[in-house]
Amino acid sequence: MARIAVVDDEEELRRDLVEFLSGCGHQVRGCADGAALAGAMAEQPFDIVILDVNLPGEDGFTIAGRLRERTEVGIIMLSARSLSVDKVVGLEKGADVYCVKPVDLRELEAQLRTLARRLKLSAVPPPPPAAAQPPLPHWRYDDFAWTLAAPEGGLLKLTGIERVFVSLLTARPGEPVPRKDIFQALGKRDWHGEDRSIDSMVRRLRTKAQAAFGRPLPVEAVHGVGYVFTAPVADRP
Repeated sequence: MARIAVVDDEEELRRDLVEFLSGCGHQVRGCADGAALAGAMAEQPFDIVILDVNLPGEDGFTIAGRLRERTEVGIIMLSARSLSVDKVVGLEKGADVYCVKPVDLRELEAQLRTLARRLKLSAVPPPPPAAAQPPLPHWRYDDFAWTLAAPEGGLLKLTGIERVFVSLLTARPGEPVPRKDIFQALGKRDWHGEDRSIDSMVRRLRTKAQAAFGRPLPVEAVHGVGYVFTAPVADRP
């Protein structure tokens, strides 16, 4: 397990990164800017810092340079700028990895694992649960009984809202379902970026699933799109 700080002023992306990497077994803390990172580092050590370039106040290049001067922490830089000169600057400032946004979460976690091995961090966690092969081939969703069953056993009874959400995702596993489609299925006319009701519902559903199955629910956020069910689903009755 790596101790990771995610520094990004874009709240939705920061939340998605923290949620995804935590689900991969890492200890993750989100920070909105360099000042928040400094406060977090005063409270606990980190093995790797995922650092956005365009931050309010002190930019990511400056923070990376200071981190490299004072620590041995691993640095992964994120930037919407793909110019070679920006990548060179980032690496010269001490970044170990430079990734261009929008970043694929699985690719980022793979880069993180590679960096962790280079840094010789102990107990690097296995790949994300959704990428593992389950003991039995498929999850099962029963639209009539409003239940979701895991391959290993265990049954989760869904509420009405959860049923609509799970039904949409399991109808096309592996394919991201846009937020606007989820909102429409729930009977809401329009989706606005500041509406986090779906995210709150998903957090509650994940907690219930962990208790029912003893394993994470294979539902992942796809940044800028929506949600996806990442495991195979049996033909529905």
